[in-house]
Amino acid sequence: MNKPGFEQARRWGLGGALAALLTAALVAACGGGGSGGSVAGGSASAFATGPISGFGSVIVDGVRFDDSSAQIENEDGVRGSSADLKLGTMVEVESERIDDNSGRAKATRIRFGSEIVGPVEKVDATLNTFVVLGQTVEVKPETVFDDSITGGIGGLDGLVVEVHAQFNAATGHYVATRIEAEPGATFYKLRGLVSALNTTGKTFKIGDALISYAAVADADLPANFADGQRVRVRLKTTQTTVGTWDAVTVRSGVRRVEDHDDARLRGTVNAATDNTHFQVNGIPVDASTARIDNGPVSEGARVEVRGSAKDGTIIATRVTVLGADDDAVRGVELHGTIASASLTEKSFVLRGIKVTYTETTVIRRGTAAQLVDGAKVEVKGVLSSDRSTLAAVLIQFED
Repeated sequence: MNKPGFEQARRWGLGGALAALLTAALVAACGGGGSGGSVAGGSASAFATGPISGFGSVIVDGVRFDDSSAQIENEDGVRGSSADLKLGTMVEVESERIDDNSGRAKATRIRFGSEIVGPVEKVDATLNTFVVLGQTVEVKPETVFDDSITGGIGGLDGLVVEVHAQFNAATGHYVATRIEAEPGATFYKLRGLVSALNTTGKTFKIGDALISYAAVADADLPANFADGQRVRVRLKTTQTTVGTWDAVTVRSGVRRVEDHDDARLRGTVNAATDNTHFQVNGIPVDASTARIDNGPVSEGARVEVRGSAKDGTIIATRVTVLGADDDAVRGVELHGTIASASLTEKSFVLRGIKVTYTETTVIRRGTAAQLVDGAKVEVKGVLSSDRSTLAAVLIQFED
């Protein structure tokens, strides 16, 4: 039996025997298992970052954040709305104290932002990768495809896409959490590390993309602009010189983290000075006094970090290096009202996401015949192979 899959089912409240039975379904759907859990306790203010893994409020890092009164904005501070928060969207959440007993908190601010917007240049369906703006992007079983994309990874060929992702410094690849088609994009976008900076020719590279910043005033560049700096670049959609992208703006790509008593990160180490000083999703971590489980920490490792945030750095109290199985199952949790139900096809739409179920799906507080429009339910499951449909493991009717 795959233990991580069992742990995922157990955390979903399915009970020991039933959890064991459903482990096979989880493994079949995603090819592995997941583990996690949080440190007990809470504090006056909290910060969490990662991809959205569910709704009924907004679920990030296993915490249900009530977003009813939260300020929602993009990374430039422009106000957004709950419509901008989608499954797999990368977000930073500031909240009141997280209650670890209930796994809930009241969000005060939610900031969202992607890594790349640009044209897909090449698709490798065998390796589950594609190239956009000279960057290789990996598609994982937990990567969410917007329903505007059909045909799986092959359907990306030739599209302009927006990619929410985490950067893996060990491979130089971006690991996608969500992909959307953006046919009307007026600018392209890229976040990454500056290399091959040429201050005379006013060019630099991010990955394999050559970028000209000749149209950007020196005063508008990030402070101490140099190789190795993380930047966020907005680009023209057409090239005036073949092989070179023209920057409209060049801004700091370091994610903003205000001071908080409780800070939680789960993601990829994209830079490491040593075992106790590294970055996760571009956010600095000081683990010099932290307990480190399953170490050492290295570039490309998947980690879970708990601690506090001070002056833009996470002061870690505990760091767990995750194994391959720990991240293989990314359970999705949805709460809401059923729409577009089909008892014949055994499917319905919840929170804009198509949900399918089978005879093996556990249904609580009701029956399959009651899965009709207007019914309020909680669904827990995993993404199907098309990465846009949720295969339900558990459906529970709610009052």
